[in-house]
Amino acid sequence: MPGVLAFCWSAPSLGGGAILFVKICLHLRVVILALVLSAFLSHPALARDEPKWLEIHTTHFSVLTDAGEKRAREVALRMEQMRAVFAQLLNKDKLHMSVPITVIALKSDNQYGEIAPDKLAFNKAFYVPGYDRIYIVLNLFELEPWRAITHPLAHYFLNYNYPPVQGWFDEGMAEYFGAVQVDKEVNIGGDPELAPEWHEDIFDTVRRDPNVPQSLTQLGSSPVWISMTDLFTMKHDSSGRNEGSHNTMYYAQAWLVVHYLLNNKKLPEVGTYFDLVQNKKVPVDKAIVQAFDLTPDQMELEVKKYFDSKSNLGIALDQNKKPNGSPEMIQQPVHYPVPFDADELAAAVTQVPDVEARAVLGDMMVRIPDRRMAALNELRQLAADPKGNEPAERALARDDLQLKKFDIAAEELAKAEELNKRDPWIWYYRSVLKYRQAQATRQAMQGLANMMQDLRGVLDWYPELADAYNMLAMARVEGGGWASALEAQKQAIALSPRNIEFQFNLGQIYVAGKKWDSAAEVFIRLKDGPDKQAAAAAKQQLADLATLQKYGIRPKRAGETEAPPGAASTPGADGSASSGNQKAVAATLDDDDAEVAPKPPPVKTWSTGPVLNLKGKIVSSDCSKSPEAAITVLSGMTTYTMHTADFKALVVVGEDQFSCEWTNRPVSVNYRSTGKRSGEVVSIELR
Repeated sequence: MPGVLAFCWSAPSLGGGAILFVKICLHLRVVILALVLSAFLSHPALARDEPKWLEIHTTHFSVLTDAGEKRAREVALRMEQMRAVFAQLLNKDKLHMSVPITVIALKSDNQYGEIAPDKLAFNKAFYVPGYDRIYIVLNLFELEPWRAITHPLAHYFLNYNYPPVQGWFDEGMAEYFGAVQVDKEVNIGGDPELAPEWHEDIFDTVRRDPNVPQSLTQLGSSPVWISMTDLFTMKHDSSGRNEGSHNTMYYAQAWLVVHYLLNNKKLPEVGTYFDLVQNKKVPVDKAIVQAFDLTPDQMELEVKKYFDSKSNLGIALDQNKKPNGSPEMIQQPVHYPVPFDADELAAAVTQVPDVEARAVLGDMMVRIPDRRMAALNELRQLAADPKGNEPAERALARDDLQLKKFDIAAEELAKAEELNKRDPWIWYYRSVLKYRQAQATRQAMQGLANMMQDLRGVLDWYPELADAYNMLAMARVEGGGWASALEAQKQAIALSPRNIEFQFNLGQIYVAGKKWDSAAEVFIRLKDGPDKQAAAAAKQQLADLATLQKYGIRPKRAGETEAPPGAASTPGADGSASSGNQKAVAATLDDDDAEVAPKPPPVKTWSTGPVLNLKGKIVSSDCSKSPEAAITVLSGMTTYTMHTADFKALVVVGEDQFSCEWTNRPVSVNYRSTGKRSGEVVSIELR
C-alpha cells in the first residue's frame, strides 16, 4: 500500500487506458490530505484555538453552534420561518411551544457522525424528544439540513396546538410540511419521500439503486386506493414517536387528502368532521357527508382529480428516474412569500465556554441509547472539574431522575445550585424531583411552598412550559387550593391538549373540590379513550366516586397496601400508570368556595351518552343554587334547559368565564341529553 500511495503521489504520466487508476489516485490524495490536516489540528501543541461555541436566542428557539454567527443566524432564521409557515397551515396567529427546543448545529461532518444515533449517522439531522426539552441536531456540512427534521417538527407543533384526532390527519400534515423549503419564498406541496434513484460511486460512475422505496407520488398513482372510510378509521399512533416507513399507501393517501383539504381551504370543515366523529360519535361515513358535503366515494374521486391536476409532482418523479435528471429543480406545487426575512429576526448572541457546550452535548447524547454511556462518562468528567460545571451537574441530575435515584439527583441539583443559583432549569428539575418522588412513594409532596415558588420562577422564564403548570396545579391541590389548582391545570391542558396525565390530573382536581359531575365527565372520556392504561385508571376512579361522595374516603381493595388519604393511580406522561398522592378528598376548599354546603350532593347516575350540539341564544340563567346553574337556551322556537354542576368551572370558548348575567348571547352548547329538552352542559362557545 505505501508503494501504491507513493506511486499515486508522484502522479506518473499514464496512458488513456489508465484513467480509472488516475481517479483512484486523486481520491487517495484527498483522503491523505484530510487525515494529515486532522492530525495537525488535533495535536495539543498545534491546535491553538479551541472550537468557538456561541448561542443565539430568538423568540422561539435557542441555537448552539460552532459554525460562527453567520451560520447561527441562518439556522435560527430558517427554524423561525418554518414555525411561521406551520402556523399559517393551521390558520393560527400563534403556535404554542410547550416544551423548549434547543438546536445544536455542528459544522463538522465527523463530529456529527460521532454523536448521532448509529442508524441516523448518515442523515442530515435528527430529533431527540423529551418531556423537558427537545433537541434538534443539524449537520451543517450538508445542504439545508433543517429540512430533514420537518416531519417530527410537524408532530411537535400538532401535539401542542391541535386536539387529539385521527392519525390520517397528523401524518398527512407531517408529510405535507415535510417538503417545505424556505429561501426567498416558501415552496411546499412536493413529494417529501422522493428519494434519489441515481448515485455517483467513488469512481464517478452513475448507478441506479434498485432498493429505493416507492415515493408517495408513485404510491398515489396506484389504481386501487384504501377506501376513505377505512383510511379515516385506521388505528395509528399519531404522536410521531413510533413510526415505521413512510413509504406506504397509508402515508401517501393521508398526504394527498391533507394536500387537497389545505389547498382548497377546507380546514374549517376538518374541524367540523372531528367534532362530529369524536364528540358526537357520528359514524365516519356519515360525518364525511355532513362535514364535506361529499360521500366517501365522491371524496376519493375529488382527491384523485386534485392529484392528477398537480403536474409538477409527475414531472419531478419523471426527472428522478433519469440518470441525469434534476427533480429538485422542479418547482413545488404551492409557493408564496416568506413570512419574514433576516432583517426582521430578533436575536441575541452570546459566547459559550467549551466546557459548557460539551455539557449541553452530553445532556443531549445521554438521551440516546447508542451514546448514553459515553455521554455519562463525559458529563462525570466535566462535573469533577475543581471549578465545577453547572450544566453537567444538572444533566446528571436529570438522568438520575429518570432512574428514580432521587437522593443522588437531589445532591447533584444542590451542587448545581451552588454554581448558579439563578438557573431556571435547576428550579424546574427540583420541582420534577418532588413531584415524581411523591408519585413513586405515594407520599405527600415535600416543601410545597418552595416548590410553588420555584415553578412560578420557571413560568416567568418560560411562560409556555406546560409541565410546570401541571406540577404547580398538583402542588396547589396538595396544599388545599383546589380552585387555583384548577386554573393552573386548565392552562397546562391548553398548552398540551393531548397529554393524558394532565387530563387525569384535571379529574383528580375536580374530585378534590368535590365537583363530582365534572370529575366523572373527565374520567368517562378517558375510560372510553384509546390509551388502555389511562382507561383502566379512569375506570377505577369512576368506581370510587360514589363512595367518595358518600363517605369521603376511597374504598379499600383486597391486596392494597396502606396509602395516604386520596392516593390514586395516575397515568404518567408516557402513558404508564404510576402512583401519586393528590390529597383528593382531604383538600380544603378555597375562600371562593366557602359558601358551598359541606355535605356532598346526592349520588347521580353519570350520563354516558354522546355529546350533542345545540345552537341558539341564552335567554336567562338561574344561579340561585350556586355553584349549580340552570341555563335557558332558545333554539329556533324551542326552549331548552341546560344544567351545569359548577358554572365557575364551566369550559367557555370566547370568554374567560361563564356569567349568570348573560342574556340574548348567541352560543353553541355541547351537552349530554338528560331529557327531551334538557341536558348537562359539557362546554359553551360564544358565537
